Amino acid sequence: MSIKTVQNKGLGHWYRQGTPWIWLNAGALAISLMAVLGLLGYIFAKGIVHFWPHDVMQAEYVAEDGSRETVLGEIAADEVVATTRLREAGEWVPNDHIENERQLVKVGNRDVFGRDFRWVISARLENVQFPTDAWLVERREWGNFYGRVVNIKENGNVIAEGEAAWPEFVARVDRANALDAQIVDIQKGAIGRINYGIEQLRLEEKKLALEHAPAPVPADALADIETRRKALQADYEVLTAELGNLYDQMKRDAVTLRTTTGSEHEIPLAKIVFVERPNALSLPEKIGHFGHKLWEFVSADPRESNTEGGIFPAIFGTVMMVFLMTLIVTPFGVIAAIYLREYASQGWMTRTVRIAVNNLAGVPSIVYGVFGLGFFVYFLGGNLDALFYPEAAPAPVFGTPGLMWASLTLALLTVPVVIVATEEGLSRVPKSIREGSLALGATKAETLWRIILPIVSPAIMTGMILAIARAAGEVAPLMLVGVVKLAPTLPLDANAPFLHLDRKFMHLGFHIYDVGFQSPNVEAARPLVYATAFLLVAVVAALNIVAIVIRNRLREKNKQLEN
Repeated sequence: MSIKTVQNKGLGHWYRQGTPWIWLNAGALAISLMAVLGLLGYIFAKGIVHFWPHDVMQAEYVAEDGSRETVLGEIAADEVVATTRLREAGEWVPNDHIENERQLVKVGNRDVFGRDFRWVISARLENVQFPTDAWLVERREWGNFYGRVVNIKENGNVIAEGEAAWPEFVARVDRANALDAQIVDIQKGAIGRINYGIEQLRLEEKKLALEHAPAPVPADALADIETRRKALQADYEVLTAELGNLYDQMKRDAVTLRTTTGSEHEIPLAKIVFVERPNALSLPEKIGHFGHKLWEFVSADPRESNTEGGIFPAIFGTVMMVFLMTLIVTPFGVIAAIYLREYASQGWMTRTVRIAVNNLAGVPSIVYGVFGLGFFVYFLGGNLDALFYPEAAPAPVFGTPGLMWASLTLALLTVPVVIVATEEGLSRVPKSIREGSLALGATKAETLWRIILPIVSPAIMTGMILAIARAAGEVAPLMLVGVVKLAPTLPLDANAPFLHLDRKFMHLGFHIYDVGFQSPNVEAARPLVYATAFLLVAVVAALNIVAIVIRNRLREKNKQLEN
């Protein structure tokens, strides 16, 4: 509306038309979008920088008495601090500026220095360099090692020294990682299946003993079990010998590294994951390093108390739990909504049930966790163990937190959302469509199945989207009903019944909590917290996008029917 029109009709008319509220709503929406995008951008920037190779700085750090020590490491952060605060903390500052900059340097070598990070005051750094011969060695334990290579050894004999050691070092680290991959494949694959089979035979034998008690177990049944056990043990011995050979090959090579203090340390290549000279990398090589670390983050298992390595088990556990929760909550929520809207008499009882459903949506999630632990785990799981798995006692099967109970707990938490969304969709279906279907001879059930549900399917998908968005980020109830810091095996594997609903699992939300608040190495874990948080948002967004695409296709498919 133009200013001239407003002047002619007056501000009162402009206000009564609701134009100010339209602009206020638009402004509020724009501010909300900017806040969300800004937060996501901040998390993304803080997390993604962790995977980019940083230059390794070498400098002399001057003390008050004039003594110097060499500092070698990556600059992880910097900040400006009041000089008075630094001096109160016992730090010497060589100038009287009101503020001084200090830097957080990742010096690594935790087994040597006792810590990964240290703060240094910029004004005390001299002869700052970025030498191309500075090495970054990522280890399976004790974090990164920063230093220079003295030599490469094979079976205790030096085969390369100095600059000539670089190509030899890289090749032998790749060889050690390939051997480690074979070992992990055998341990988690073939040996894992054998151990699982031996455990199943033990349970089978115990089950026979319980079934035939107090009489002895038939000899032929025991002989069959023993034959199968011996076959598995024979396979196990073959694989154990193969593992021993691989371990011997991994022990062959070692590298000697020199720290900034001049001390030398020999590290077996079996304990090294990755090696790089960050200051000598070209831009394409840095991009390749970035891609390698990013792929490791989403595809590898965690290590070093979850502060190193990847988070694939947490990604898998989150997606699997949300998938199972969706399979459980959708039919129950839709059936409940159909009954309340289509079959139940619309009296005070139905209104009370609707009020209860709406109130359930506001119950704190930890309450659902306590209920899930008490009802699902201890009551249902304990009774299932007593009825169907007595041979496993005293070890619980379903009477302990696991994937199934976590999915059921979250399904209970999100079912009010699905009920409300489905009821809203049912209420928008014109009465004439129902009457027309019944007039043509269809039963009420046929009308619901063939006419009403296809029309309401977009509303059902909306409820699923809202349920996924809430369930994927929940942490508090999962801490009680199945999630753990580190799960040794995935809930899905090649052992029958393939999907193990009784197993504990990892979750991205709990992983963020654990790394951010329970990690013994806070500074090293901070970038992973940002990266994992952004990945959790991306996983939830991906699940929601899939549901939205399905909903839009259903809406287009049923558009003619709605008309």
